[in-house]
Amino acid sequence: MSERAVAINDPEKGTLDNVISFPNTNARLSLTYVDLNNSKPTTDIVTKVEVTASAPAPAPKKLAPGKATWKRANRWTRFLLWYNTYRKFFTVVVTFNLIGILLAGLDVWHYPRKSTGSVALGNLWVAILVRNELFGRFLYLTVNTLFAKWTPLWFRLACTSTLQHLGGIHSGCGASGFAWLIFRLVLIFNDQKDEHKAILAMGVITTIAVGITIISAFPWVRNTHHNVFERHHRFMGWTSLGATWIFVLLGDSYDLGTHSWNPHGVQVLRHQDFWFAVGMAVFIAIPWITTRKVKVEVELPSPKVAVLKFERGMQQGLLARISRSAVMEYHAFGIISEGTHAKYHYLICGVQGDFTKSLINNPPSHLWTRQLKFAGVSNTSALYKRGIRVCTGTGLGAALSTCIQSPNWYLIWIGSDQEKTFGPTISGLIHRHLGPERYCLWDSKQRGGRPDVVKLVKETYAMWNAEVVFITSNYQGNQELMEGCKEAGIPAFGTLWDF
Repeated sequence: MSERAVAINDPEKGTLDNVISFPNTNARLSLTYVDLNNSKPTTDIVTKVEVTASAPAPAPKKLAPGKATWKRANRWTRFLLWYNTYRKFFTVVVTFNLIGILLAGLDVWHYPRKSTGSVALGNLWVAILVRNELFGRFLYLTVNTLFAKWTPLWFRLACTSTLQHLGGIHSGCGASGFAWLIFRLVLIFNDQKDEHKAILAMGVITTIAVGITIISAFPWVRNTHHNVFERHHRFMGWTSLGATWIFVLLGDSYDLGTHSWNPHGVQVLRHQDFWFAVGMAVFIAIPWITTRKVKVEVELPSPKVAVLKFERGMQQGLLARISRSAVMEYHAFGIISEGTHAKYHYLICGVQGDFTKSLINNPPSHLWTRQLKFAGVSNTSALYKRGIRVCTGTGLGAALSTCIQSPNWYLIWIGSDQEKTFGPTISGLIHRHLGPERYCLWDSKQRGGRPDVVKLVKETYAMWNAEVVFITSNYQGNQELMEGCKEAGIPAFGTLWDF
């Protein structure tokens, strides 16, 4: 029960009632005062005391964080979100390649029958190219430089969608290259009397290695068994590259007419598949050439989060891959930085798996990272005049740089006990660079649950006069916002789980 001071000498003369209420109950203390002398200041006397009480009022109902329900969009809207640009790219690439295989199989199109290895390796080379950090940075730089702000909004949205979903080309070309390898194997076995046994053997090994590499990258493997994906996709990928080189050199050196090996390398250089193999090797090697072991400071504001501090500033919209070893288990995190001029950049690592747990239980002094960072969808924020960056929890790591480095972006961050969980470093970056008119920090612990996120985004979108919304959240939060924005006609880009 709390106490409240009651003014005995009230400036108003005569009789007055004062009611004292007690928090969390329906009890009231009613005091009635009578002024005994209106001509001079005297002490008022309480003449009547009434106390009424009833059962305690029920506490306000709290929403469990992350348990909020939302009205699902209609099936057509959900289909449009599912059949995104990623899947459109995959469909187009695979369809054209399957038509090519069909025409080659019917001997209508002669080129791929004679140069099947070139078609297969051409697909695999493109698959590697579009996932390469250097090529990706070049594309983002070109688009941001040439088309920022002045081009029609629909065109800028198309640019962002294309860059975000390049993985559709990556997976489409990878699957198509595998299909062409199988076609190549069929042709080899049909002519096995003319082919050397070593070529047959390397063809089988190469195809199996590429197949394992592709299977390990299926979304359900990648998203639920990250370490399995890492080991198999990377090391089987390298095995595939080595086997491909042997397969190409053997195939291009063997003369089917004379059934003999050509010892001169000039003949190999004349084949397209050799140069595709060179391109594959170069673009696989480039990111690893920039790998370095660097110093890191680890801040542990809570048992749930580790904040990693690295030297040098970064432009917004980049992500870093870090690992405790030179080649194993690289994990990607969004980079927080005040700009290229800054001394440091930061990563927010939430405790989710063995790697992130080890950052808290055994903080490292050094970590391996690639100095060549790769660009994320936030990097295209430069294309837009005004935008909103929505994130939940550790998703702030991918969002905060955009708002720090651009005064035209508004931050909505939803989390639990934010300042205590994420620490003074992250809170300091927000309050130093973003005025209160540019952010909404929703602390679900203090406010008793999550907000109606879709409603919040709609209102902010109208208030801020934004052109686009970028979202970094968990699967459910992402779906809720993407469906809500799609129905409201708000352009939005969310986290991907289908790459």
